[in-house]
Order: sequence, then C-alpha cells, then structure tokens
Amino acid sequence: MFDIITFGSAARDIFLRAKQFLIDDFKIDRFKKEILLPLGLKIDIKDVHFHSGGGGTNTAATFSTQGLKVAFCGVIGRDSEGEEILKELRKKGIETKFIFRANKKPTNLSVIFSTPRERTILVYRGASQLLNKNQIPWSKIKETRWLYLAPLSKKLTKLSKELVDFAKKNQIKVMANPGDSQLNLSKRILYPTLKKIDILLLNLYEAQMLAENFSLKGKNLISKIKRFFPGILIITNGEEEVLASNGEFFYSALPPKIKIVDKTGAGDAFGAGFLSGYIKSGGDIKFSIQLATANAVSCLKKWGAKEGILKKNQNFKKVKVKVYEES
Repeated sequence: MFDIITFGSAARDIFLRAKQFLIDDFKIDRFKKEILLPLGLKIDIKDVHFHSGGGGTNTAATFSTQGLKVAFCGVIGRDSEGEEILKELRKKGIETKFIFRANKKPTNLSVIFSTPRERTILVYRGASQLLNKNQIPWSKIKETRWLYLAPLSKKLTKLSKELVDFAKKNQIKVMANPGDSQLNLSKRILYPTLKKIDILLLNLYEAQMLAENFSLKGKNLISKIKRFFPGILIITNGEEEVLASNGEFFYSALPPKIKIVDKTGAGDAFGAGFLSGYIKSGGDIKFSIQLATANAVSCLKKWGAKEGILKKNQNFKKVKVKVYEES
C-alpha cells in the first residue's frame, strides 16, 4: 500500500546563467519583461547545472524525503536522460514500477535561462506526453491512499478526469495542482472534476483564471472559487501571502524574505510539502502550510527542484499562520 502515487512529467533540466542575458520591457499579455539574446553571437555561460525535474518526480522526491511511501507514474524515453532519472528516483526510495519507457520520443527536456530577477524556461514535452489511460495499471493504482496530480499539459490533460473519477470511485483522496491546460477544459468537464478533488493548489494567476476575474484577490477570490469547489483551496503568490480555506476557516501566511538562487520546482515543493504535512499531522492545515512554506523556501536556496527539499524530521522555522473563522 502506498501513501501517495504522483502523476506528471519527468524531465532533464539544464540551467544556464550568463551576464550577457539582457532584460527589457515586454508589453504583451501578462508578461512584463523579456530576455534578449543577440543573433549571430556566441554568449559565454557563467554557470551550468544539470538536474532532474518535472512535476511528477519533483513532488515524489519530497514525499519520499518526508518518510512517505510513494510511487511515480509516468513515461520517460529510452535514452541516457531517462536512465539517469530512474537511477535517481530509486536512490531516493521512490517506487518506479509504474514508469514506462517510450521508443517514439525522448525524455522531456527543459532549458532554463536564469537571471538574478527571474527565469525563462524552454520546454520540450517529449515522452511524458505519451502516457495514456490504457497504459495505467488501474488495479495496482488502487493500492494507495492519495493521488497527487502535478500539472498535466497538452495530450495529458484529458487524463485528469479519468484519474479523479477513478480515485472517487475507489475512495482514494486527491490533491491536484492543475496547469493552464487543465483549467482550460470545458466547464462541463472541469467543474464536476473539481468537486471530486480534496485539495486544490493554485497560484494567483491560475486562481484568477479559474474564477474568470483577474482583478479578484484575497478572500473575494477564494469565495468565488469556493462556490464550485468544496474542498481545501490553497492559493500561492510567489513571495507574497499564501491563502487557504477549508470552508470553515480561512488561513493566511507570509513567506520569509530570502535570497533566491533558483525558483524552479518551488511550487512542487510547496504542494508536496503541504500534503506531506497534512498526512503526517492528521489534517492540520496550519502545520501543512508551515511545512509547505519551509520546503519551498529551502528549495529556493539551491539549484534544481530536488536539491534543497527538507528531509524527514529536519528542523525548520515555522511561519506564522493567521486563522480566521469564515463568515
């Protein structure tokens, strides 16, 4: 019996940092800055780092380091990158029997251009996109208490409904951190699926997208989403206030100010930290927010999505969580 089975991508991450990455104003959509790379020139790279990534394996790493029994279900390529990911997961104590090897596409690859202020990620969505419902060993997936759904994009999007329906039918709890593709599903599919999810993690932009109102914030934003989502809702906003609600109480916490080395994987560290805390504490949301925040902060201090995550019983500074009774 597993505590958690994670679904999402597995990837090879390459981090590049250079003084010559120029940043300028950008006036399209919600993005305000762009990285400029001059054509026809060679750019010297100051630092390069190689790590594994992908929401499915990132979250599995936190669950394992927190002492929970976890498996990852996904697809990697038949290549050296995929082999390295397998070795790393096994070394971390993550069950790999639900990982499939693809012949048609190589393992996912991300190239991260990093600057002191922000980063831009070039993503190749390779083998991970090949996971389909006929491939999943449903009878064995029953052997878990929780499913964790990291962002599922493109072709994987339709699996969200299949996995949540299966979990509901088999009394398996679900925590989901949906990406843009999942949130853009038709309301006919999205709303009934959301009602079957136990814990929903969104960033501010995703929450506003779901609420169909990009001016809403705080309690007003939570109230709008809670009209059609009955479970535990968490909304993060980078270095700003974390908000949560279980329908009875409203929670808020402000992450500490730190020097950030790399933002990659911080969202995965927060989500997996929250569920780890929730399981280990028997449903204490306040403690779950504290562990989630500490895990994300620790992740931000290291390159890569897995290097900085907290270990089981590691001491961490607990942020102050304000709790209000919802009116």
